[in-house]
Amino acid sequence: MAKTVPTYDLYGERAGTAPDFWLHCETIPSRSSLHRYEIGLHRHESFFQVLYISAGSGDARFGAETVALTPPAIVTVPPTVGHGFRFSRDVDGHVFTMLASHLRLSGEVGRFAAAPRVMPLEAGDPDGGFVLAALERLAGEWVGRESGRTDLMEAYLVSVLTLAARLWSRANPLAGPGDAARRMEHLNSLIQQHFRSQKPARFYAREIGISPTHLNRAVKAATGLTAHAYIARKRIDEAKRALVFTEASAQEIGLALGFADAAYFSRSFLRATGATPRAFRLTERARLAAQSSE
Repeated sequence: MAKTVPTYDLYGERAGTAPDFWLHCETIPSRSSLHRYEIGLHRHESFFQVLYISAGSGDARFGAETVALTPPAIVTVPPTVGHGFRFSRDVDGHVFTMLASHLRLSGEVGRFAAAPRVMPLEAGDPDGGFVLAALERLAGEWVGRESGRTDLMEAYLVSVLTLAARLWSRANPLAGPGDAARRMEHLNSLIQQHFRSQKPARFYAREIGISPTHLNRAVKAATGLTAHAYIARKRIDEAKRALVFTEASAQEIGLALGFADAAYFSRSFLRATGATPRAFRLTERARLAAQSSE
């Protein structure tokens, strides 16, 4: 029997045991040293990660594939992808873990971010040098906790991922999006347009031009979820974002997202996250306020 790949928010911390966050930053040694510099195969349900390797060496594992890490380099890991790392004891750098729904990736950046990547960078290259500098500034903003840090961190993240996607395209001119990647990009675009009306999976299959069975198979291969579960998760992710970053009431958010009534929205949100909409909003806003004031 195949061994189940564990799911974490942060490695070693079971998903659901801590309040959600939109961004977390820590040094690579701070966590990997607790595990003898070896991070076992695992995945994150809702979080996208960027690792910045500034010193040392190691390798990244994505399923059965192993890729060497030579600094300076970045590693990007999308949600639900099984991954692990082995680092040398002189490793240095940062790990940025962010709520994927907060990023709203699309186009070339979305295609780049849809699969795990290991990309060496050259400080002498203008774009590569900017990516390295932006990651250092991003880590500095996280530690400094000065006014305006949230806007700056978002700007640095967008810049890093946009330039990383451009650099990847330059280095891999023949690695355009395959059929599977194009279908997932099309599906994500359709979900963004229609999730408020709660269209069923068969609607999206018809719009893409494939059978519901084919869609389900493609989504499961890319994310580990059924098409129905993936669509539902996207809607809950949007609800999380609205609860934290807008002043709309939970009832207004639920109705805007196509839930029949506030009670149904609350039950669905509780089942998906383990918290009521109100509790989630209070907890997450308190966390962000505490981070900003430290």
